[in-house]
Amino acid sequence: MSKILKELREFMLRGNVVDLAVGVIIGGAFGKIVSSLVSDVIMPPLGVLLNGVNFTDLKIVLKAATVNAAGATVPAVTINYGSFIQAVFDFAIIATVIFFAIKGINSLKKKQEQTPEAPPAPTKEQELLAEIRDLLKNK
Repeated sequence: MSKILKELREFMLRGNVVDLAVGVIIGGAFGKIVSSLVSDVIMPPLGVLLNGVNFTDLKIVLKAATVNAAGATVPAVTINYGSFIQAVFDFAIIATVIFFAIKGINSLKKKQEQTPEAPPAPTKEQELLAEIRDLLKNK
């Protein structure tokens, strides 16, 4: 049993697992930001352009709400295609934002890779070998 716990601990402490966990947490928070952008900033003007249509209110009623014999209300059966349209807009905007974010990160990485690093200073042994080589060339 302790071997399994040791393997589990090693798995969980591996760099890529921790990176994945951080990515999921940040991705969730980023998704909330983009969802707010879509629902609070982009969709209201789009609704105004479409004569005040709120996409989440669009639906097809298959069966209207009724009241049963006991007096309880039976909710309507609907196909909420407006919520689907909203989800498609959310996805498209999230995908676009992520695309440009990754594109920006990749361009920064390329710039970082393109800057050549200064060669390391030669060691004492390398300097000595270079002197010996030069002396042998001169003879």
